Amino acid sequence: MNINHHIDSPFNLNVSFNKLLDKYEELSQANNDFQVSNAQRVLQIAEENPVLREGFSDLSLLKTYEKEIAGILQDSFNPILTLNEIKTASIPLHDVIFNSSERFRNILKDAGDDFQLEIKNLPEDDTYIVACTIILMFCYGYDLNFKRPFFYEIPDKKGVMRYYKILYNADFVEITPNEKAPKLTQEDYDELIDNFENIELWREKFPPNSYDFKGFVISNIFDVTDDQSISNIKSSLLGKGKRKDEAFMKDFQDIFRSLLGLKDIKVGFSIYNKEEDSFVRVYGAGMTSYLLNELEASYCTDALCDWSYERLIKEKKYFTISNVEDAYNNSECNVPHIKMLYEQGIKSAIFAPIANDTGLMGILEIVSEQPKVLNSINANKLVDVMPFIVSAVERSKREEENLIEAVIQKECTSIHSSVHWKFVQEARNYIKSEYSKDESPTFRKIAFDNVYPLFGQIDVKGSSDSRNEATKKDLVMQLNLAEKILEKSLEERHIPFYEQIKFQIAEYSSELNNNFKVDSEHAITVFLREDVKPVFQLIAKTQEALKEDIEGYFSKIDEDLNVIYFYRKHYDDTIKLINTNMSSLLDDKQMEAQQMYPHFFERFKTDGVEHNMYIGESITKQDSFSMIYLYNLRLWQLQVMCEMENAYYQNQHEYPVALDVASMILVFNQPLSIRFRMDEKRFDVDGTYNARYEVVKKRVDKAFIKGTEERITEKGKLTIVYSQKEDEEEYKKYISFLQSKNILDNDLEILELEDLQGVTGLKALRTSILYHNENDDKNFYTYNDLMETIKS
Repeated sequence: MNINHHIDSPFNLNVSFNKLLDKYEELSQANNDFQVSNAQRVLQIAEENPVLREGFSDLSLLKTYEKEIAGILQDSFNPILTLNEIKTASIPLHDVIFNSSERFRNILKDAGDDFQLEIKNLPEDDTYIVACTIILMFCYGYDLNFKRPFFYEIPDKKGVMRYYKILYNADFVEITPNEKAPKLTQEDYDELIDNFENIELWREKFPPNSYDFKGFVISNIFDVTDDQSISNIKSSLLGKGKRKDEAFMKDFQDIFRSLLGLKDIKVGFSIYNKEEDSFVRVYGAGMTSYLLNELEASYCTDALCDWSYERLIKEKKYFTISNVEDAYNNSECNVPHIKMLYEQGIKSAIFAPIANDTGLMGILEIVSEQPKVLNSINANKLVDVMPFIVSAVERSKREEENLIEAVIQKECTSIHSSVHWKFVQEARNYIKSEYSKDESPTFRKIAFDNVYPLFGQIDVKGSSDSRNEATKKDLVMQLNLAEKILEKSLEERHIPFYEQIKFQIAEYSSELNNNFKVDSEHAITVFLREDVKPVFQLIAKTQEALKEDIEGYFSKIDEDLNVIYFYRKHYDDTIKLINTNMSSLLDDKQMEAQQMYPHFFERFKTDGVEHNMYIGESITKQDSFSMIYLYNLRLWQLQVMCEMENAYYQNQHEYPVALDVASMILVFNQPLSIRFRMDEKRFDVDGTYNARYEVVKKRVDKAFIKGTEERITEKGKLTIVYSQKEDEEEYKKYISFLQSKNILDNDLEILELEDLQGVTGLKALRTSILYHNENDDKNFYTYNDLMETIKS
């Protein structure tokens, strides 16, 4: 079998011992009789078998001349050292080995019959190019310094992966160009060094089999399992987001198995919470803790005995349990961590503190189901890897803190991505002034001028009335329960004070049914807590027959509010769900809108969802703004408001309480300035004139149509409030377009609003939203149609 038939390479490969034999030619002229005699022995073999000097590509000849090759290589493969040295003779960059030390053969034997030897860190695509770089050095004198360590990964007889580094000795190699080799120029070389990954270019300059390779290489191989395991631990801990990777912990455990030379070990972690002096579970794919087992957290004093607590927490030193079962039997089950390990079937363990100068951060837990395999001797191997684990945990803590801050910023004090660049710019100025000046630096004003505002809201219609009704029902329910208990109590025992409490209950019940006021809730709540509760506690002690009724009454009371919280909870849950679902939909749609043109966006949860948007040149930081982007965003806003209403009513049956919503958009046609208010951590309009816009935003949804008692916002309709005629004409075009798409109905109204404080001349366009149901043959519904459909 010709080796060149199965290898894609610029080399025309021939195994030859010519250069080695040249060395023996020199030794045959030495002054040392022993060296001369040995050299003559080797040269005699070569003279009798000239093919060994001339070279051959037929691999079958390796077997034919196996004895002669071994004789030529006897000095290189000293039989005295054959059980110690790991050495091979081979063809470079390929796994064709024709001579090796006995130790190497034993290593392969332990790996098993099905093991395939290959260089692990040499990508197949790179082999050709690496061969070309060798040619550049041998034939043209260009040393590209492409020397990189190559490795074998070979399992031992226990199945533990071990790592072997390969060092090549190429002293016995000859490389010469043949007739297929193009002439290589300086320009070619300059092009090649800038195109390492362009395999076609390398194949053009170094065609297959265009250089004759004669010789062989000797590989000196070293067991570097400990060093490589440490390196692998370091590499494994460098990447971000590893906790989400299912394979991370498996790979991590395999690395520790190689480091300790043990097949059956497992690795766990637990976090140390200094504030609570507790261990906490690490969350992530495949993560576990053997100190905690199935617990989410545990106080350190509950997880450790006094000695181990002092050792790990105070001294920050590792400790081992080489035989858990013996320790369990001798401790009479009083040592908590021994008991926890024993219950998990663990027989030996190492616990190592992950600590830096500031204190303990967590615990590395290495365990085995075999006794004595983990002990104080092999625990010393952790000394070399702990610094990398400490660094990784430090970085992980910083990343977690940053993530926490990001979540807080997103949910509490969000700085929108569109304006983030301005904050970064000012933060840099702040840091620069802090270093360059003696006085305390100040964070300068963050403002954006000449931006166009857009405001919209989807609000629960009659939310105050709905909540008052829920409150009223809860209070009436509780008063009725209380009254029935007092009636039973008075039948058994006549106590005038109970009569007075019963009378007060009747008074409050009448007030709720006939004249519920804002302060009624507070007064009745105080009465039930301070007057009724003590009386019922006394009745429970003195009237055994009513004890069960009293317990039933208190079981219905909310522990935090001290009143029945049933209908109000349904209402509050509904508002929360509306806010969550509408906000989520709006956020998703906003991501699409940002792709059209960047703009500032923020939303607020009230009894519904409000949103502000600002668009303009000063926000984008680019000379690219056009009024077309504003018009596009206005049309987008109209469509999204309709989508939010559709989404709400299509899923209204899933909400605990059936509430109605009303949508409104406010149009402001003049650009204004916005400024970030440091005290409130939010943007607001800047300047007295612009404040008019904020006044309208806060009051307009409660405004009435001029000359009526009808609110401008109405369920089932979209209201667009404006002040200028050009705004009316613009939005009529948008409405007409959306009517053609069956998004809005054809019942457009033009309405005048009553004057607000300091604001006059407001008008509104109002039209019905058409609701779509994907599961029905009819494409769209009016609000009344929809309500009839829901009821049926």
